[in-house]
Amino acid sequence: MAQNRVLNPLASLAQVERTPSMEDGMPWELEEDLRAYGCKLIQQAGILLKQNQVAMATAQILFQRFWYVTSMKQFGIGDIGMGALYLASKLEECPLRMRDLINVYDLLLSRALHSSSSTPGPYVHTPMLYFAPAFYELKDALVVSEMQILKRLGFNTQVVLPYGTLVNYLRVLELSTNTDACRKAWGYLNDSLQTPAFALYPVPAVICACVLLATRHLAIPLPDDWWILFDAEWEDVHSIAGMIMRLYRPRQPAERLRLAQLVTKREVRRWLEEHSETAAGRSLRAP
Repeated sequence: MAQNRVLNPLASLAQVERTPSMEDGMPWELEEDLRAYGCKLIQQAGILLKQNQVAMATAQILFQRFWYVTSMKQFGIGDIGMGALYLASKLEECPLRMRDLINVYDLLLSRALHSSSSTPGPYVHTPMLYFAPAFYELKDALVVSEMQILKRLGFNTQVVLPYGTLVNYLRVLELSTNTDACRKAWGYLNDSLQTPAFALYPVPAVICACVLLATRHLAIPLPDDWWILFDAEWEDVHSIAGMIMRLYRPRQPAERLRLAQLVTKREVRRWLEEHSETAAGRSLRAP
């Protein structure tokens, strides 16, 4: 167990109760949404760049860890997400061209703002010019973000990916031949990367939560207390399942627009200034 904690570092209780962003006045609900949105951008960028899933998963886990040591008032989720994917591509030995990554993020962010507007029309993307000042600003932000992730995580970039373990668990539960169950569990596992679960709970608990959601969705019976086989606690499994299901709740257009706007630290600071009195009167404890 001690070795597992070294390989997969988890946030401390103090970090969970009061994240740096919460200390700066951001409600936990908004921080959770911005974390998920940042991970979604990483996944979308990786798909467009035809990046390996292991690199995208590593990037999202590093991204989630980062916000337990740094506030969103200091760095934007867009810049840190871009830096996390760039760093993860090196760690997993499938490097990306810096220009390609910047161009893809520029496309995703501009498209998100357009689609979240009140009257979206046909979207037409205009790529940045080769020597445009905007490109060099994003390039500098990418380099700084990569360095800050390494610095603030203490160069501890070790990540335990869950995919091989999920396959083993499905075999033990005699579900490996059930295509629907495997597909559902794999999908929930990928979606769980958008939650802070891998920074809060051991990997077995996260995998058990994904298996639980898949089997309940498909009405597949399992033995009583089956999660004990994998050294997982029911309270952890239930909590993680709730995190994952919150990702699928319906959102109003105003919520989607707010997330698309708060990808930079400048907009986050502006939002915090406008809502400082409201935030001061609320309880900002994470659930």
